[in-house]
Amino acid sequence: MADPLFDISGKTALVTGGTSGIGAMIASGFLARGVKTYITGRDQARTEAAAAQLAAQGGTCIGLAADFADPAAPAALAAGLAERESTLHILVNNAGALRNGALASATLDDWDAVMDVNVRSVFFLTRELLPLLRAAATPADPARIINTGSIGGLHVPNWEAHSYGASKAAIHHMTRSFAKALGKDHITANAIAPGPFPSAMHDTDSEATQRSIDTYIPLKRAGTAEDAQGAVLFLCSRAGAYVNGHVIPLDGGYIAAL
Repeated sequence: MADPLFDISGKTALVTGGTSGIGAMIASGFLARGVKTYITGRDQARTEAAAAQLAAQGGTCIGLAADFADPAAPAALAAGLAERESTLHILVNNAGALRNGALASATLDDWDAVMDVNVRSVFFLTRELLPLLRAAATPADPARIINTGSIGGLHVPNWEAHSYGASKAAIHHMTRSFAKALGKDHITANAIAPGPFPSAMHDTDSEATQRSIDTYIPLKRAGTAEDAQGAVLFLCSRAGAYVNGHVIPLDGGYIAAL
């Protein structure tokens, strides 16, 4: 029997960028625990295929297309979701963009590509979804906003990705702003700040990454799906109902050891 302290069954969640990486890990964890889960990706056909693959493990997973480089995407996504659902218990703002490059070679297009997806879309999608979040929220069981930040927003990494780090630091601060503004509506806002997890952005199997993990991460390994799922399960369940406005590093002790 599931521990009611961590029971999230019967809820509805939206995971942006849920077709791969940490987003897919989180969506899979939701489905395994009885959460009706929507995921987004930029391409409708590929998003639907990813949703079908996730749903094959059991549960209901629905794919919706959303390209967050488009300023109109948050409102369009929220409107489409509102046509399907009257409440939203969990919003995971996970979709992200990354551009590496030295300070001297960074372009305006690279800067905008990262900030538009990683910061602007999170703010406006959250705002557009507030009616659904408020409809799901109760004092005993708040609606939850979980933003995917990064350890790159908590410190300056050893590689140059200036816009990415700035965008994730902004997400951490925006999380605290959401927590302060929305607590009265029984909506909590927290962020996770992952270190190395396998994803399209981060090849954790490469020799260079393994050397970095062995050198800098006390636990000497990359994160796993269970690591991401466990943190999010805590934040979304009764166990985490009083946690609000925090950034939780998922980094094997990297930030602590700096």
